[in-house]
Parts: sequence; C-alpha cells; structure tokens
Amino acid sequence: MARDSCLARVTAGVAVGGAVGGAVGAVYGTYDAIRNKVPGLLKIRYIGQATVGSAAIFGLFLGAGSLIHCGKSY
Repeated sequence: MARDSCLARVTAGVAVGGAVGGAVGAVYGTYDAIRNKVPGLLKIRYIGQATVGSAAIFGLFLGAGSLIHCGKSY
C-alpha cells in the first residue's frame, strides 16, 4: 500500500513539475524568441522547444524530489 502511495506522489510530482515547467518555458521561450528576433514561423518551433525542454527538466526534478521525499522505498 505504501508503494502505491509513493508512486502516486511521484506521478503527481512529475505532472505538476511538467505543468509549471511548461508555463515557465512558454513565457521564457516567447521572450527569448522576440529578443533574438527569430524570423516568421520559426518562432513557433523555438517556443515549442523551450516549452518542452523546460517541462521535461522541471518534471524530472520534481519527480525525483517526490521520490526522495517518499523515503527509501524504491
């Protein structure tokens, strides 16, 4: 039972981290695309890459933090 609870916490951590990271990545990617004067439709690709990359990193770290917080029940 404790293992399922830990898995649920880690999954929730990854989901929340991905959502927060995606939001931060979208804002930063938009700012950076405008600042670097990325031409035309390449802005969409640039913003998308920043969003996905940031969401993956935030999700990974928040999931790892949730796993550590659960204790040593791997």
